[in-house]
Amino acid sequence: MEREITEQGRLEQRVGRIHLRQRLGIEQDYERRVFGQGRTFVHIENWFSLRGLIRGALRGSLLLGRSRRNARRIEVRHNRLVLPGLPPVFKDFTLLQISDMHIDFADDYAHVLIEAVRDLEYDLCVLTGDYRGETFGPFDATLNGLQRLRTSLTGDVYAVLGNHDTIRMVPGMEDMDIRVLLNEHVEIRRDAHALYLAGVDDAHFYRSDNLEKTADTIPDGAVSILLSHTPEIYTQAAHADFNVMLSGHTHGGQLCLPGGIPVLRNARCPRAMCAGAWKYNGMVGYTSVGSGACVVDVRLNCPPEVTLHHLSSA
Repeated sequence: MEREITEQGRLEQRVGRIHLRQRLGIEQDYERRVFGQGRTFVHIENWFSLRGLIRGALRGSLLLGRSRRNARRIEVRHNRLVLPGLPPVFKDFTLLQISDMHIDFADDYAHVLIEAVRDLEYDLCVLTGDYRGETFGPFDATLNGLQRLRTSLTGDVYAVLGNHDTIRMVPGMEDMDIRVLLNEHVEIRRDAHALYLAGVDDAHFYRSDNLEKTADTIPDGAVSILLSHTPEIYTQAAHADFNVMLSGHTHGGQLCLPGGIPVLRNARCPRAMCAGAWKYNGMVGYTSVGSGACVVDVRLNCPPEVTLHHLSSA
């Protein structure tokens, strides 16, 4: 009980009493919800009968073993972010993005991810949500997996929450030196220059994002990077003058037809923004297909990834 009171107090200091009450209330009222709530009508991650249907279809087509092996073959992708006005001291500054790890969904996910990132070189690591396998229930196994991963990550690590994550995970994450951005931003400084890294609370299911609060005190003309679990708020982010938006959530479809055409989609945004690099107005974006899998621990024609973003000026 003492631990719960302490964590409640820490969270109130971070996000305020009303935001915390709202977030926890929605978590309690809408957990396991399949229909309604959030930005999409159907939430396939809570549709438990779908899991058996997918496994059965893959088994019947002799693809189950292959698709499970695919889910454990994480690729390292490289993406160049061209940013006019980037201070020269940030040229070739590199961000490692890891998204949608669902690290407790399968026993070997943490090990596979650690092996994928262990020898990578980067200046900063960002995590764009969905650390837990389920959308509800205990999260001790999630924190244990994150702790194992954190020991393999170098330098500062920043994160945002996804629709699978409870805000109650935040104190545990920050105790292992993962700074969670909850509708706020931080300065990343080199010499006398800075760029701004911002992050919003989950905008897909809990809809607890607040871009106005997040961006209001970022100086005009400063280079700013937004972390949002879902790309669905791309319009609002672009008109809030963010230069970059890094997201995840979509899994790229996870199960795709040849050519990467998703069978199912779980985001209300153009398909071009559901995987890889994209652009909207003056803002550039990247949507990671994620390093893990949910619903079923399989992938088809959509390999998992971690991404190295290399910054450069125009």
